[in-house]
Amino acid sequence: MPLTKIIFYLDDDGTVPVLEWLRDLPPKVQDKCVVKIERLASLGHELRRPEADYLRDKIYELRIGRQGINYRILYFFYGNSVAILSHGIVKEKAVPIGEIERAIAFKNKFEQNPEAHTYQRRINNDT
Repeated sequence: MPLTKIIFYLDDDGTVPVLEWLRDLPPKVQDKCVVKIERLASLGHELRRPEADYLRDKIYELRIGRQGINYRILYFFYGNSVAILSHGIVKEKAVPIGEIERAIAFKNKFEQNPEAHTYQRRINNDT
């Protein structure tokens, strides 16, 4: 099975919502998120509960838990072998409808112009 390419969604204002969310998490939660993202890269569409779940309208969630807190990364697929990470949330009982709608809006923007909404890590020669 070929690897699934992981893309971080780039918003119109130049922000990368999932990366900004990840930066604010405790280091151990960040580590767990990275493991789940790697599992998504390895398994793609085959990744299932308890690690991932389908929400609706082609939006999925990566499921991360630590110390009783539920973290979620919303994502969608582009073609058969690309997963776009939309954004992350901390959820209580269910993923709020507004967060799913946000992911759907990101999906629609991405599908209209994938290049404009694909985060490319910029490496500075000074660093």
